[in-house]
Amino acid sequence: MVSNTQQDTSVLEERYGRSPHAKVRQRRLGWIVGGAFALVFCAWVVWAALDMVGPAALEVRDTAHVVVDERTVTVTFELSVATGTPSYCAVQALNDTFAVVGWKVVEIPPSGQRTRTFTETVRTTELASTGLIYRCWLA
Repeated sequence: MVSNTQQDTSVLEERYGRSPHAKVRQRRLGWIVGGAFALVFCAWVVWAALDMVGPAALEVRDTAHVVVDERTVTVTFELSVATGTPSYCAVQALNDTFAVVGWKVVEIPPSGQRTRTFTETVRTTELASTGLIYRCWLA
């Protein structure tokens, strides 16, 4: 025979989710949530890995500039792009106040080499203090 206190305790445990069935449900829910998180995390890792392989990467680095005269600057830069990929680069010349005083867009033809060095001459409207690459992009 079940005492009144034990019956009250089991009713309270049932009401507040501490029954044996509730523990099984909580454990099952924990496994489902953990499995869903693991699945989403694995999908994200695969997506990120495939995204890195996808488009052709492009890297550019200024290596030198020479102020030739009051109206000319030469800019030397190194471009790394996938072989056989055409690209464009914008070369600019700046004065002492960082205003653009010369600008040139250069078409870079495809090549069998990944990394190449280029020297471009930029005509300026006034004396420049520097020359550099503004941006490069794939054609």
